[in-house]
Amino acid sequence: MWRRLRSALRSLRGSPAAPPHGGGGRPPAAMERAVVRCVPSEPKLSLRFVLPDGSARHMQRDQEEPLGRALARIATNAAKGQGKAGKKSKKARAEGGAEGEAAVPAVPAVRLFSRDGAAVAEEVPNAAAWQDGAVLHIGDARYRVERNPPALTELRLPRSLLAGFPVCPKVSAEFAAPQHCLFRWFREQRPADGGEAAGEAWVETAAAERVFTPSNALVGLRLKLRCTPGDGEQRYGPALEVESSGPVEAGPGACTFDARHLYTKKVCGHGSVRAVSYNILADTYAQTEFSRTVLYPYCAPYALEIDYRQNLLKKELAGYSADLICLQEVDKSVFVDSLAPALDAFGLEGLFKIKEKQHEGLATFYRRDKFSLLSQHDIAFSEALLSEPLHKELCEQLAKYPLVQEKVLQRSSVLQVSVLQSTTDPARKLCVANTHLYWHPKGGNIRLIQVAVAMSHIQHIACDLYPRIPVIFCGDFNSTPSSGAYSFISSGGIAEDHEDWVSNGEEERCSMSLSHPFKLLSACGEPAYTNYVGGFHGCLDYIFIDRNALEVEQVIPLPSHEEITTHQALPSVSHPSDHIALICDLKWK
Repeated sequence: MWRRLRSALRSLRGSPAAPPHGGGGRPPAAMERAVVRCVPSEPKLSLRFVLPDGSARHMQRDQEEPLGRALARIATNAAKGQGKAGKKSKKARAEGGAEGEAAVPAVPAVRLFSRDGAAVAEEVPNAAAWQDGAVLHIGDARYRVERNPPALTELRLPRSLLAGFPVCPKVSAEFAAPQHCLFRWFREQRPADGGEAAGEAWVETAAAERVFTPSNALVGLRLKLRCTPGDGEQRYGPALEVESSGPVEAGPGACTFDARHLYTKKVCGHGSVRAVSYNILADTYAQTEFSRTVLYPYCAPYALEIDYRQNLLKKELAGYSADLICLQEVDKSVFVDSLAPALDAFGLEGLFKIKEKQHEGLATFYRRDKFSLLSQHDIAFSEALLSEPLHKELCEQLAKYPLVQEKVLQRSSVLQVSVLQSTTDPARKLCVANTHLYWHPKGGNIRLIQVAVAMSHIQHIACDLYPRIPVIFCGDFNSTPSSGAYSFISSGGIAEDHEDWVSNGEEERCSMSLSHPFKLLSACGEPAYTNYVGGFHGCLDYIFIDRNALEVEQVIPLPSHEEITTHQALPSVSHPSDHIALICDLKWK
């Protein structure tokens, strides 16, 4: 903490800049900095500077207050600083036997001059007075005003670093953007390098990008990142440094996704869309005693740790060069602190929808240079069923079966729907839906109701709000190809005598005839399995596409059975989830 404070103080001291100046004589080439933070949505602005006596000042002033009052306050602070310095001087003289009284400090003249050298009138409001490039005079001292300069608010490295896997820092900034920041990576000095004798603890690497992939040569060494915030307009703020908490460790070797990356080295052309759907296994479920001893006893405990799995996930997802990524079982903290910053570095914007009363939910990412977000229409199934007129008829039908109705309303499942527009052809829009349906093997009837709510909601968006836009519906549907939910989605209807209506016995029978207007196709077909654990394997995940508007260019092959079972089942040291990502390239018809 003290190191950060000292760094902040140093950054406020002299800055080698020679901007326009005004008033009085010519200021020295190197002026001190007066940093102003002024945001329209906030009532006050802040002003930070270091007085000539070395004391730092941080003032909060009303934006509408006349400048004269702020300058008077600065003058008072400066006089107090001189007074304290005078008392110290008097004490020193007294201890040294010197005679004479310290002079009463005079209040210094404080003025503000605009960039063109004109004095700023004292009645001008603070918000308008403190402009970038203005010069503040405090007695003989000169300060260059920097209004809303780029500043880092957070710089963090992942806790786990693996050789051969991308290190993606979390970069949060104000008045700056990560893509405009400058990055310098350093590795720890080895004793054998002889740097310790020279007093050098770190050696700069050749990397100058936001994402750094350490080589095997760096195993055992810690990393350091120095980041300088920038705003894209040649303005840069003070740099921050962060050191990794531990050294780079050896990676697992070959991973299940390495061969798949051979098909996805490049981003698709603008006429195509690469879509990914993937249940990434929430940490909240992986880190339980039940998971370690019953669900995944074959998986090495360290390979279930979220920090380890995040290394694999980030490399896997980045390597798919996708345009759309729909993820399920995403911990909120994983989205905020890990996946969103990492995929942002690879050009993807992320959206998150948390489940009701849960710590995990859904995430949809889209490639920024291909798509812009037009609107979001996320719902919780239970809430929408009760409150939206759209589902009134279904709700009335469901009320006839109170046991089933109660179970449906207890579920926390959600639907994430995003409407995207092509950046190169505004006429091309997509309705991208993402969901994770109820998990229980005997919950087929519950899933049918959830699908009915989802299809009605998607119909409202893709037929009413944005007529005739293509639909891509991704997710973990917890439904095999022989299930009612799969049949309902792909055929457009479900009969009231389908066996899934009695999936949990006669006492929970509910019979309804349901339909939707879409012609949907499973883009990746019906793989033998997309979920492979010790006690079960089957196809539960799908990317459904609007067959009237989209067609499949290629399906990226799933890992071989040998790769999946190398460590018995999933997850494993070479695969971060118990599910397998589905990936396909689509194009508009």
